[in-house]
Amino acid sequence: MGFNVNNDKDRMLCDIDSVSFLLADMALYLDTHPYDRDALEYFNHYTRVRSGMMKDFAAKYYPLTLDTADVCNKEWKWGMAPAPWEGVC
Repeated sequence: MGFNVNNDKDRMLCDIDSVSFLLADMALYLDTHPYDRDALEYFNHYTRVRSGMMKDFAAKYYPLTLDTADVCNKEWKWGMAPAPWEGVC
């Protein structure tokens, strides 16, 4: 199944969702394989990738999580993001 991504914001959100799903799946794997060093390295790598993606998105649009809300020190942007019930998600 493919997604129709019409703009940069949607593409960025789709990419963040994909990496977030990967991390959730890897966390489940690591719950049952806690000593798999390769899996842990893979998880840590994509945790850093996702963090960068979240910071980039927050700088360009609005923060998706509280830990990225302070990317722009000029104003508090956390409350500026559209709420899910506003039809954005």
